[in-house]
Amino acid sequence: MRLIRQIEDILGRIEALAVTVLLSLMILLAFGQVILRNVFNEGILWGDIFIRQLVLWVGFLGASLAVRESKHISIDFLPHFLPRTWAQLIQFIVNLSAGIISGFLAVAAYRFVQFEMEGSAILFLDIPVWIFQIILPYSFCVISARFFIKALDEIGRASCRERV
Repeated sequence: MRLIRQIEDILGRIEALAVTVLLSLMILLAFGQVILRNVFNEGILWGDIFIRQLVLWVGFLGASLAVRESKHISIDFLPHFLPRTWAQLIQFIVNLSAGIISGFLAVAAYRFVQFEMEGSAILFLDIPVWIFQIILPYSFCVISARFFIKALDEIGRASCRERV
């Protein structure tokens, strides 16, 4: 489990760096587009399309990081009213269910990207559409794995409390 945590930590750092770089690129490109259009009556033809794709990447990488930090959207009013053991069980079930659902979404996203690869559509600058959509199966796989790790952590915490 320690190796998995180390890999997950390295992956989290890479994702955080990628979000920072992509968000900075989005801001610079959007600001550049505004200046080019308003001052020079020009613009980067593919700039807006590229910014939209970067939004997709930042959003999905951010979702993955949110799950890592347990900052994702969740409705957790029930555990506040139940005994601690029940709350742990519910949290385990929630994390396990979210992991399974994210796994199904990863498979669907992978099939979607395969479909786009077969279609060989081009977005801009002769770059295929599927290159930008590869973030979908990646993020859902990582999100699924992180939920499964959180479910295993709940089991570990429950067993530690039973020993005490």
